Amino acid sequence: MTSIFDQLEQASQISQRSEPVSEPMTSSGYITMQMEDNTPMFSKQKMNFNPSDLITHVAVASDYLVLAMANGKLFRLDLKMPDQHEEIHYAKFVQPNTKLSNIFLDPLGQHLLMAFAARNKEGNPELIYLHRSRSKPKSVSKSRNYEVTEVGWNYENKSIATTGPILLGTSQGHLLETELEADNDKMFSGSQQYWRQVFDIGKGTDTPITGIQFHRINFTTKYFIFLTTPTRLYQFIGTAVFTDNKPSLQTIFYSYLTTAETGFQEIPSTLKYSKLQFYFDKDNTPKTFAWLTEPGIFYGQLDPTSQQNSNSLFTQGELINYPAEKIDTKDLVSDKTDAADKTPLAFVLTEFHAILMFSDKVKAVSLLNQELVYQDTYSEAHGKLKNIVKDPVRRTIWAVTDKAVFRYKVIREERNVWRIYSDKEEFDLAKQYCHNNPAFIDIINVKQAELLFSRGEYEKSVEIFAETQCRFETVCLKFLEVNQTNALKFYLAKRLDALDEDDKTLISMIVIWMTELYLSQLGLLRRKGKEDSDEYCQIQSDFEMFLLQPKVMSCMHHVKSVIYDLMASHGDKHNLIKLSIINEDYESVIEQNIYKKSYLEALKMLQGLRRPDLYYQFAPMLMEAAPKHTVDALISQGHSLIPSKLLPAFLGCENDDKHVLEIIRYLEYIVQNFNGKDKAIHNYLLTLYAERNKPALMRYLSRQGQSLDMVNFDVHYALRICREKNVPEACVKLSALLGLWEAAVERALDVDVPLAKTVAAMPEDTEMQRRLWLTIAEHVITKNQDLKEAMSLLQECPLIKIEDILPFFSDVVTIDHFREPICQSLQEYNTQIEDLKAEMEDATKSAECVREEIQSFRNRSVVVSVSDSCCACALALLLRPFYLFPCAHRFHADCLLTEIQPTLSPARRNKLSDLQRRLSVLSSAELSAVTASGLPLREVIRNEIDDIVASECIFCGEYMIACIDKPFITDEDWDKVMKEWE
Repeated sequence: MTSIFDQLEQASQISQRSEPVSEPMTSSGYITMQMEDNTPMFSKQKMNFNPSDLITHVAVASDYLVLAMANGKLFRLDLKMPDQHEEIHYAKFVQPNTKLSNIFLDPLGQHLLMAFAARNKEGNPELIYLHRSRSKPKSVSKSRNYEVTEVGWNYENKSIATTGPILLGTSQGHLLETELEADNDKMFSGSQQYWRQVFDIGKGTDTPITGIQFHRINFTTKYFIFLTTPTRLYQFIGTAVFTDNKPSLQTIFYSYLTTAETGFQEIPSTLKYSKLQFYFDKDNTPKTFAWLTEPGIFYGQLDPTSQQNSNSLFTQGELINYPAEKIDTKDLVSDKTDAADKTPLAFVLTEFHAILMFSDKVKAVSLLNQELVYQDTYSEAHGKLKNIVKDPVRRTIWAVTDKAVFRYKVIREERNVWRIYSDKEEFDLAKQYCHNNPAFIDIINVKQAELLFSRGEYEKSVEIFAETQCRFETVCLKFLEVNQTNALKFYLAKRLDALDEDDKTLISMIVIWMTELYLSQLGLLRRKGKEDSDEYCQIQSDFEMFLLQPKVMSCMHHVKSVIYDLMASHGDKHNLIKLSIINEDYESVIEQNIYKKSYLEALKMLQGLRRPDLYYQFAPMLMEAAPKHTVDALISQGHSLIPSKLLPAFLGCENDDKHVLEIIRYLEYIVQNFNGKDKAIHNYLLTLYAERNKPALMRYLSRQGQSLDMVNFDVHYALRICREKNVPEACVKLSALLGLWEAAVERALDVDVPLAKTVAAMPEDTEMQRRLWLTIAEHVITKNQDLKEAMSLLQECPLIKIEDILPFFSDVVTIDHFREPICQSLQEYNTQIEDLKAEMEDATKSAECVREEIQSFRNRSVVVSVSDSCCACALALLLRPFYLFPCAHRFHADCLLTEIQPTLSPARRNKLSDLQRRLSVLSSAELSAVTASGLPLREVIRNEIDDIVASECIFCGEYMIACIDKPFITDEDWDKVMKEWE
């Protein structure tokens, strides 16, 4: 159960936790998500075990915790088994007059060194070794004259039996190399394999070594070594000699023994201590270091390879000041604050923070911006803080007070690193620590883009702005204000690429805007006469590539008219034509060519497209400007064009013979080669013939023939046109075609008598021919009174007689001139009278025969025998009502009805059904009613049914004759009959 003191301390920890202060950065884009992680970055937990006395020292490695207590005992605990711990009484194994100064545990948690210092002149310093598996420590014999203040462990050692080569630092500045090992059963005073001094920093002065770190460089034989004293940081690098795969570190210092003292960093300090810490990455490679001194923490990035160009093994070294401390007023008065109170007693290093331990509190400082991010004040109930250490393997952090042990958890300490790097304008590093968080990346990009913009690096700025979610109009206005067209185009292009296909409005707006920018640039260069410059060619090329982008092409049909208007306003005909071709808007291309009077180019494009609708649209203009080439193009299209749709184009250019001749040429081509039957075409061609070429008109009419059903023009229209254009020959031909024989002959007589004779011979009706010839005769006789010509008419047309034409002669003509024709006419009349007499005699004989046959039928009867059967069903005839025909065929009434129905026409079949329905539906009273004929309605209906059913015998009548060529087996029944025969 948590004590009251622990609860109070936790509350204090929460209240004193501070968050990093940074300039707020936001973008006005579309990203909405949680920007901060509310989980505490640093948290503390008190461990649930209580040592038997006050704690004086602590060491931890590989989840193995060792505490030294004031009662001379060691508390050892495997953190994986927290319920099992042990205490060892070490005081009885050390010399008197000594005190424990520090304990050191190797990274494996196997080897423990305990350093003792002399209490007075009578005591001697001592170094005690204790293996994890042992409970009895042993003294390192050769250490009796050295007060060990620091141990540099071998991080490459993997053996639990030996420490491997290690370095020991003493209070006099001696640097010793040794290797300690554990015996199989117990330790003895000679457990070290070797013991040698490799360097002397103090050179006879009391210069304690406060920190040692040595590591191999990239698996080579080279090593680098860091040593610290209270005021100096030493760096060594060199090659070690390996024996049995173990390095000899002494050789590293050979080159430094004979040279002047160099390669150190000095920071003045009044303190007698300093602390050195390394931070290791995930591969356990040293990455950064920190050196705790009085003025602050000297921090840098480890880079042993940099020593090739300088004497330093690190880069980016900087001094991090300690966070300011609030000083109480009474402390100011009494001047109780000194360097020891302001300087941490110990610290540990994480990737981005230094966790500082003071006597009563723990603080965490950012290594990037030196801000205090965490503060934890300890309760006096737990005593003063003794040390804070970090497990080099498990990377856990432990703080120890006099009476308790605490563990610190570090959760996502990199959460604000991106913000800090962004504030420091190290944007690439900031993005690395965003963990692909789009909100953070957007904020960084906005800040970087704004910075580049302020520096005038517009091209770089717009590239980054294009990746942000800043408001579109805000970014555009920024670049418009500084007249950066290229940068604005780049930004618009990027935003266009990022839009979805469904954002048609935004896509259209950007396409229009970018088009205007390109056109403005090109227009400006044209006005300056730079059309042939590389700059103009590059912009033109970029513009063409822009127009070919899929999104631009997909939205073009929405904004096509706007784009065309823009290009037209800039006078950019070249791009207008190119855009039209790209969009397959050939209509606009042809319009531009016509506008430029490039008629042949327009026709060439039309012929290549083979789109009839464009011919219909542009034919009027092209026919007007280039009739011959246009007709050539129309003829080249053959039957793919509908000639009637070209008539409007032709009608508009009948102003001279040149145009009309070309129109006639095309129409003749259509009529002669494709047998065109469109009346509009033929009517128009006939009209042009009537106006311009009358011989051609007559040839055309002759080819059309004399049948009204065969001609392809409107005869009435043609007749009217020919009358208007005064073409009498054509009028005669057309009147004859319409059957207006009298009018045709009258017009023909105005032209030529032979023509009239030709027309008069055309009618099939002899009476009509006779009237026409009489008209001709009247015209000839009345006009000329020529007897010979009149006699020739009688010879040409046998339909007219002498008596027909006699009235046409004048009274002065004597009958002697017509003696022969008159005699011939009388002879013909006599012959006709004899023929009529013969026909009358034949008719009288036929009538007599009919009367005799009718009389014979009245007296005729037929005997029906009991054995007679129906010719259809072969049953006895007298069983049901029946019909008996003169041919002796007999049928039951229902059998005859069944047989006769398929032979009836639809109308008679419907009438029969209606009569049968009436006979079955009407009541007896209604059927018995007397009709106007004097018979009951029932008899009338039955008589009508008999007229339909029994009008003729189905075996002897016309139906049987009509069926003579029909097969006995129908197609529908063929398969069925074939199967039955099989």
